[in-house]
Amino acid sequence: MTFIIQGIGAAKGISIGMVHIIDSGQVDIDEYTIPETRVDDEIQRLDEALSLARAQLRAIRAKTPSNFGADVTNFINVHLLMLEDTVLTQVPMDLIRERHCNAEWALKIQRDTVVGVFEAMDDPYLRTRKDDVDNVVNRVQWILQHVERSDQATAERHLEGKIVFADDLTPADAVLMRHQGVTGFLTAHGGPNSHAAILARSLRIPVVAGLHNARLYLRDGEEVIIDGRQGALLLEPTGEILAHYQQLQRFIAHHHNTRQRLRTLPTTSANGERIILQGNIELPADATAATEVHADGVGLYRTEFLFMNRDTPPDEEEQYATYRNVLEAMKGAPVTIRTLDLGADKQVDGGRPGAPLSANPALGLRAIRLCLQEVEIFRPQLRAILRAAVHGPVRIMLPMLSAMHEFHQVQEILGSCRQELEREGIAIGKDIPIGGMIEVPAAAVCADLFARELDFLSIGTNDLIQYTIAIDRVDDEVNYLYDPLHPAVLRLIQTTIRAGQRAGIPVAMCGEMAGDARYTRLLLGLGLKEFSVHPNALLEIKQVISESHIGKLKKFAARMMRTINTDNRMALLQAINANTSAALSS
Repeated sequence: MTFIIQGIGAAKGISIGMVHIIDSGQVDIDEYTIPETRVDDEIQRLDEALSLARAQLRAIRAKTPSNFGADVTNFINVHLLMLEDTVLTQVPMDLIRERHCNAEWALKIQRDTVVGVFEAMDDPYLRTRKDDVDNVVNRVQWILQHVERSDQATAERHLEGKIVFADDLTPADAVLMRHQGVTGFLTAHGGPNSHAAILARSLRIPVVAGLHNARLYLRDGEEVIIDGRQGALLLEPTGEILAHYQQLQRFIAHHHNTRQRLRTLPTTSANGERIILQGNIELPADATAATEVHADGVGLYRTEFLFMNRDTPPDEEEQYATYRNVLEAMKGAPVTIRTLDLGADKQVDGGRPGAPLSANPALGLRAIRLCLQEVEIFRPQLRAILRAAVHGPVRIMLPMLSAMHEFHQVQEILGSCRQELEREGIAIGKDIPIGGMIEVPAAAVCADLFARELDFLSIGTNDLIQYTIAIDRVDDEVNYLYDPLHPAVLRLIQTTIRAGQRAGIPVAMCGEMAGDARYTRLLLGLGLKEFSVHPNALLEIKQVISESHIGKLKKFAARMMRTINTDNRMALLQAINANTSAALSS
């Protein structure tokens, strides 16, 4: 009898194979004091462990096939940078000198400090960056303890066609095991925002995460099925179920090949309507991934990653050079640069060193509020954007707008920056559109007011859904309430789209809902004409759009807006995605 364990679908796809269980948990360490005479030796021991950890990651990067894409090496590079950062190198050495603690203990003390800051963050994506700290620290701890790393241990094993189960996975684990032929990952912890999950999506490896108790039921070497779409792990599959999933695998492979043929074609619906399909990026190297799938531009460039893992903010010159690189990589396609979206709780970054933690960071000093209060951080970014706009079409997007006076303040600061640069004889871009993210319910309700003055709007569904329903989607106790189809959420989305239509300005969506193909037809029916998604999701969204008749979808969307019952809404969504005529009937 088939047994199903429900987890979190962190990367789509189907994998069938024998499970291989590996040990990748935290390292148990001894904590003890050392005599003064051993301090220098202990510091040298830590320094040698850090050097070996860097060498391991460089070796993994060197083995990475070039066709794995930029995401793969980017993640490894992030860990290499962390192994050079004084936060995880110099500070533990200072602790050894000051407290006479052993290297493992010093590293653990600093790990706990840094992770504590990340755990206080309100942003779900940034909160999971504590995983990177753990990944890097664990690697060094394993070396200090002379314990075999999971990636070293598996390097000599035959993993071709296996599905790996681990407590959690580092990006380096994922790369190395993919190179060894692993076809799927199962993790006890983690979720869709972990670096390993994001990387797995780049590598097209299905992942089911959050399988907290699965180890009680799994046996090494047994055949299992993982369904990354539904977040399900199937044990002891019957012949009938096995045949069903094998057919599903062939169906997915066929659709993947079909999408590749769409790569160079414009995004057009079945009834001939042109849809703008852009990419979301975080690092300059991500622009390459966007161009590879022929995105219409960058609809969201998250600039806060420039400010992370450093003690001081990047200066104007560094930001200018970075933005210029992105624009040049996009070869004339427009780039929407979102201004700094950090908060008072994110002090591990080069944002506001020494600022107090907010009691409620989700509702505190963050995003545009922070920029308007800390203008010395904001002005260099605006000046850098103005200068970079000479090298390609740029749009400025303001995060977390909630009142019109915030936009007016930005206009004043931006105008002042323009005048300064002109006086200095520095070339700047002209007529740069300024838009706002609609991610606060107040902004969505007043979208018509914003649409009168802004050049464009972009709906950030991640925060909009959380603020509207008042839940934290990464909180296990309440995340079941996270519902993009909630009537209040759909009404706010529809209100924003209609406000843009009446004002004659573009309205895009750049949140996760835009990159989830389950909602594409609904959003088209609601009138959305611009999507901005992760480059890995772009071709799938393009395929759905190309097969959709928007005129018919408008009837479906109207019916969805009238449906109150949760189960009925889900049934409607499933019906339209299955192309059933029932969903399109009035």
